[in-house]
Amino acid sequence: MTEDQLLGPRAHGGPCGSAVLKAVAEDFQVDEVLDIPLSGEGEHLWLWVEKRNLNTEEAARRIARAAGVPLRLVSYAGLKDRQALTRQWFSLHLPGRGDPSLEAAEDDALRVLKSVRHQRKLQRGAHSANGFTLRLTELKADRDALDQRLRSVQTHGVPNYFGLQRFGHQGNNLQGAREFAGRGELPVQRNLRSRLLSAGRSYLFNRVLAERVAEGSWERALVGDLLAFTDSRSFFPAGEAECRDPRLDILDLHPTGPLWGAGESPAAGAAKALEQHVAGQEPAIAKWLAEAGMKHERRVLRLPIGHLSWHYPGPDILQLEFVLPTGCFATAVVRELVSLAGQTEI
Repeated sequence: MTEDQLLGPRAHGGPCGSAVLKAVAEDFQVDEVLDIPLSGEGEHLWLWVEKRNLNTEEAARRIARAAGVPLRLVSYAGLKDRQALTRQWFSLHLPGRGDPSLEAAEDDALRVLKSVRHQRKLQRGAHSANGFTLRLTELKADRDALDQRLRSVQTHGVPNYFGLQRFGHQGNNLQGAREFAGRGELPVQRNLRSRLLSAGRSYLFNRVLAERVAEGSWERALVGDLLAFTDSRSFFPAGEAECRDPRLDILDLHPTGPLWGAGESPAAGAAKALEQHVAGQEPAIAKWLAEAGMKHERRVLRLPIGHLSWHYPGPDILQLEFVLPTGCFATAVVRELVSLAGQTEI
């Protein structure tokens, strides 16, 4: 499947040019933002880990082996890109044990930068945001047009699409979801089941968002919409007064789209009609997600870009720095700026 089929139309116009992302790991850097004060004591050892071209699950396996503990005693807040230089937290449950030596886990791909004791383990989704430093190389774009686009993105945000990573190489995760949905079955393997359910759910959300971008309503509230704040998982219905809430204009409050699950969408009016229309185009996936016991949730349609700054370290290099809420994709920002030369999947 193509990028446009898996995501949807751009909101700010066509690409300003082309560039390469991830020529080397250092071109895509991610730092987890964790607002949890660590006590310095307790039976959980928290590790601040830097990894290069290594996925989170393999890093956890390395740490478990070096510490001599089962993998289930290693926790992390979220999955980070493999083809990148990332820094994130892990925790080890070590009741009655001292700090283990982790030298066996370390090499050029993994380094433990800091370790701190704490009373609780690290929970999934505990981090509040991710900080990104991206370097776009082999840049071929008009700098004035690109700067203007960046200012527009800074002011209006970008559509909060799930990135291509969610769908696997050439959309294989989505294809797998369609096959299992068509049979009304779930994969037995837990990791595969989670991956395929996530791909199906993300695809339906992207289809709703694509329709909203096409009609120009992705960044404004409609009567019947469900609204949510940037960092909140709760939502509330929009009447005429809520559609005029000034917090919409400052990118603090946003319309949301559905993350499919059991039960009817609590949206109303045109928003609900659109969601039902999308579900009607993919009835097998929508039914499969509901019957899998997934709970209906919401995701903001608009992605505000925190602390966005940029500069040009060289004539054909653009460096971006920004912060995004958890679960959001830096490639959604890049996609509104340039096309990525020679890359169909990022």
